[in-house]
Amino acid sequence: MNVSPYILYSDGQGNIFEDTSLYVTGRSGWDALPIPDDEWIELPEGGNLYELPGRRGIGIDVETGEMRLCEKGWAVAAFIPPAHTGFYLAAYETAPDAPTLPLFCYTAAGWHNDKFYVPATRIEQDIRQECAGFSDTKVKSGVTTLLEAYPHNRLVQHLANNCALTYHCPAARNYFMGRWECPVPSSPACNANCIGCISFQPEDETIVSTQDRLTFKPTAAEIVEFTVPHLETAPFPIVSFGQGCEGEPLLMWETIRESILEIRKHTSKGSININTNGSKPNAVRELCKAGLNSIRVSLNSVREHIYTPYYRPNNYTFADIVESIKVVREHGGWASINYFVFPGMTDSVEEYEALRQLIKETGLSMIQWRNFNIDPDWYLGKVGVTETGDCLGMKQMLELLREEFPDLKFGYFNPPMERMLGNYEEDFAHA
Repeated sequence: MNVSPYILYSDGQGNIFEDTSLYVTGRSGWDALPIPDDEWIELPEGGNLYELPGRRGIGIDVETGEMRLCEKGWAVAAFIPPAHTGFYLAAYETAPDAPTLPLFCYTAAGWHNDKFYVPATRIEQDIRQECAGFSDTKVKSGVTTLLEAYPHNRLVQHLANNCALTYHCPAARNYFMGRWECPVPSSPACNANCIGCISFQPEDETIVSTQDRLTFKPTAAEIVEFTVPHLETAPFPIVSFGQGCEGEPLLMWETIRESILEIRKHTSKGSININTNGSKPNAVRELCKAGLNSIRVSLNSVREHIYTPYYRPNNYTFADIVESIKVVREHGGWASINYFVFPGMTDSVEEYEALRQLIKETGLSMIQWRNFNIDPDWYLGKVGVTETGDCLGMKQMLELLREEFPDLKFGYFNPPMERMLGNYEEDFAHA
């Protein structure tokens, strides 16, 4: 694109308009910046636009080149669908009485030649969470079939009634469509108090959790009962402990170890993964011995002083996380980080240097570049960041890391065994 898109605004009634007197800007940290022309893509299918109440968008005057507010309505941001990573947040000025934004991602968005555009890239070719690939009919039919097959299994009931039908969780919907990654929530408790937790928020907080947390401790028998048939029959199968609707799975590591040992007595197919905060390296070691194939550790930052005020860990430290990643690599497993991308923080020079160090120290296999679902002002306030320092820009950061670490994989999802062992870039998902 050789010209910037125009800024968008909302009238507060659910209608969105473009203001052709202003080009859109992007936010990096606390700053509004012009967005380079080569960083725009069309808003991908499955993306949505949000009104940001109490906020005025910041644009660049088409005539004067000066930055000013769009006073015509509320600011607008985009939710970009999974497999895409945003380069800039929506830039706006927040009124003192503006409500805290709910836990979604807020990417900059603009209008050009009758289309919506966002500064982003497709980081992952896997199609497992494309909107077009889901069929409500097939999901509902799968729910009926599997609830009949496992009438006493509390986990299958939870995945059906809560995850697939109420929250439309893509992982749960894929499970009921008989394909790819099967989620295995396993822990009602957690040893972190993340400020952006999607399954638990304190009563006095200004935001609400987006879903209800698992309320029971599943047994190994319940886990094995529905995961073995999935590994046996699904294409590119994965079973994944640790989901958004639960606490920290490593607190249930004994049950998970028992499950893995039992699963592997019945089938050698597929991959067994855990999504975790990485807080218990000794537990991770035991799981690797039992047959765990991959780990994905969630991080808002690889700098301890940014990590800690977000996660607010109980009885573990940042060093434990690094150790957990190393343990998996020492056992020949695949280690990913689920890296919450916040433009202006993630691409700061200081964070980039810390990330390079982590990659070298641990032999990391993959970075999943995940858009951070959080109100930007609220987050920076909570972690106490007033200055973010020099920034590279997300696009440049990705390019520099690709160049320096050619074996490090980029993506958005946990890869199946075929992908870990073979041609990573192959677009297997169409198979």
